Amino acid sequence: MDRLHRTRLLFGDSAIEKLRKSTVMVVGCGAVGSFAIEALARAGVGNFILIDSDKIEESNINRQLFALDSTIGLYKVDVAAARIFDINSSIKVVSLRMFFDKNTNVFFQPDFVIDAIDTVDSKIALYKWCLERDIKFVSSMGAARKKDPAQIKQAKLSKTTVCPLAAKIRKIVRDEHIPDFDVIYSVEKPDKNIEDGKTFGSLITVTGTFGLFMANYAINCILNYSASCGNV
Repeated sequence: MDRLHRTRLLFGDSAIEKLRKSTVMVVGCGAVGSFAIEALARAGVGNFILIDSDKIEESNINRQLFALDSTIGLYKVDVAAARIFDINSSIKVVSLRMFFDKNTNVFFQPDFVIDAIDTVDSKIALYKWCLERDIKFVSSMGAARKKDPAQIKQAKLSKTTVCPLAAKIRKIVRDEHIPDFDVIYSVEKPDKNIEDGKTFGSLITVTGTFGLFMANYAINCILNYSASCGNV
């Protein structure tokens, strides 16, 4: 049996071929993005564009799939690419060591984009980039300061509640007349006691679940299994 035998049983040959031919761009290869990348590679996505300017630090190990003692100091996109190749050496990967912002020029046309960025301005810039090119995408809201993965949900940004990051982005999106779109977010109230003033506490079971939710959403969009997929 080949590596995708069980996925093929679930979806069929034509779906597997569609995933193999698809290209997913993941912006942000950290706590959320790393799990999304892993899931998509194992599900059979054949092409990736990875964007992240950061190197792996020891403090990433508690929540990032690519962070190991052996990878500290390496660029996240490089480690991600190596792991993808180890999963399936036939997968094609473009790794870009860069920070995505409004001045970014990326001359690609992926089938789907996953936003796993932490910075608000960069998230807004990515939304606009996708909309200008009519590319479907999903965006991660705040995964830090949460402990319960059972409270993670998918919804249109306009329908989100509780999440402070989603509230901030809702206002910007409304003010800049950006069309509504799907996000992954948590309805768990953030615990304000788990931060040190500069960084927020976070747990791999939550951030990882965010990433898996996003990967699943991307798969459903690529295979046209979700009527709600896309940007309104």
